[in-house]
Amino acid sequence: MKVVLATHNPHKVAEFQQIVARTRPDLEVIGYDGPEPVEDGVTFEANALIKARAASAHTGLPALADDSGICVDVLGGSPGVFSAYWAGQRKDAGANLELLLDQLRDIADEHRAAQFVSTIALVAPEGEERVVVGRWPGRLAHAPSGVGGFGYDPIFIPDAQPDGAARTVAEFTAEEKQSQSHRARAFEELIPLLATL
Repeated sequence: MKVVLATHNPHKVAEFQQIVARTRPDLEVIGYDGPEPVEDGVTFEANALIKARAASAHTGLPALADDSGICVDVLGGSPGVFSAYWAGQRKDAGANLELLLDQLRDIADEHRAAQFVSTIALVAPEGEERVVVGRWPGRLAHAPSGVGGFGYDPIFIPDAQPDGAARTVAEFTAEEKQSQSHRARAFEELIPLLATL
C-alpha cells in the first residue's frame, strides 16, 4: 500500500520511513511534491488536517500529515503550534532553539518540563479522516548537546531513560529515537486505522 506524507521536510520523510519500516514494512511512504497549503490552523490537529487534505486531493492517494512541536510548561505550552516559526518566518531551526534557550535562561531545572507532541492526520481520497496524538515527555537542557536529530532535539531530554541517563534526543541513536519519539507513539495509534483503508 502506498501513502503520501504531506511534507516538504526531508527530515520528516526519512523519520517516518524509518518508523514505518519497523512496524508496517508493507506500507510505502512517499514524499509530497505538490503545492504547500497555508497552515492557518491554531492547533496541531487543524494544521495536520489541512496538509493531509491537500496532499490527498493533489495525489489521489491516502495522505498522512504530521504537525508537531515542542510544548514547554512554563511557557503555557508554547512554542507549540508555532515551534517551526518561534524565531520568525524564516523557519530557522538554530534561531528557534537559541531563542527558546534564551527565554528559559534563568529557569531552574524543576521548572523546565516540556513535551514533544505529534498529531498525525490520515485522510483517504474518499474523504475519511482520522487523527491521532503522540506525546513524549521530558525537560529542556540548559545548552545544546549532541549532533543527531534536528529542530529542538539537541535541548530535549526525554523522561524515563535507562540508568537515569540525561541524554538529549540529539545524543540518541536513530533506532532509539524512532522507537520512542512522539511520532513513533502517534504512529502506533495510527496502525489499526491504516488497516481500514
